[in-house]
Amino acid sequence: MDLLALTISLVDVSPTSDETVSVMDTKFNNTPVRIYVPKRKTAGLRRAVFYIHGGGWCIGSSASFFYDSVSRRTAEKLDAVVISADYRLGPAHRFPTQLEDVSSALRWFFRKDVLEQYAVDPERIGISGDSSGGCLAAAVSQQLLGNPEIKIKLKIQALFYPILQFLDLELPSYQEFSHMPLLYKSFAVRFISDYFANDRSFEKVILSNQHVPEEYSHLFKFVNWSSLLPERFRKGYVYKNPTYGSSEMSQKYPGFLDVRASPLLADDSKLRGLPLTYFLTCQYDVLRDEGLMYVTRLRNAGVQVTHIHVEGGFHGVFVIPKLKTAQKIFDQYISWLKENL
Repeated sequence: MDLLALTISLVDVSPTSDETVSVMDTKFNNTPVRIYVPKRKTAGLRRAVFYIHGGGWCIGSSASFFYDSVSRRTAEKLDAVVISADYRLGPAHRFPTQLEDVSSALRWFFRKDVLEQYAVDPERIGISGDSSGGCLAAAVSQQLLGNPEIKIKLKIQALFYPILQFLDLELPSYQEFSHMPLLYKSFAVRFISDYFANDRSFEKVILSNQHVPEEYSHLFKFVNWSSLLPERFRKGYVYKNPTYGSSEMSQKYPGFLDVRASPLLADDSKLRGLPLTYFLTCQYDVLRDEGLMYVTRLRNAGVQVTHIHVEGGFHGVFVIPKLKTAQKIFDQYISWLKENL
């Protein structure tokens, strides 16, 4: 993981302003963020996007060329302030550190003086994220909804192929695309293990899909793909009742059963009232099915969802700027934000 993190960091870029966007690094309540502010003059307040990068909670940063490109283009095309948030990474830092970092940074951004500093309209703020960043974005949205002390409400959430649960890693998409780049099942399990435990024995138990003890059997209704997954994605796979494991791992590492880590485990009452949602899933992605189930559950709870499914798409495609598919996805995303944020 250290080698992978080092390799990824080789494509980091400095905060460089250009003729259209001012870029700067700072901290929001001790959490590093990179801020993109359009240079064009505007008569009123701007909308803002709070973006959380992916990388399995263990690698990547807002300084990555890929995320810098997405944020810079978003600020320019949308004429919006973009806050690209970092967070402490695993395995050195475990759940819920990453969630606490981004949540703290967002609440800092909500401060009246900070919003005034960047000329942001408090009624036009959205949260966005991809992969593990999408998980954090979904969790933050749920947290804010249940916090009466926070008066500012997110107007939208945009989630790109997020990881949303750790109970069942035998969903049809996990079975069908376990060896599909860029996110092999073995990679996903390693990231999960390092997020919660940095324990190879925990990793082996997850791979066996026998890591949930029977006393948590009630949670499986939230990830039951036989009822929540649209028929065309089941492709002949047969749902099997879960095989329960011992309580040892859940006692040592309870985070993987925590709704703050697994937004798909939220009760319907916690989903009602979530903001207008943009959701993207990809065909060749082990995380496809949990995304599809979350879309189903959000809609069942009355949340308005725009769901984009990319046939031929793969995990990570959104942040690869040279691909035609990525450009199409980005253009659709910006068009949706222009209309809804």
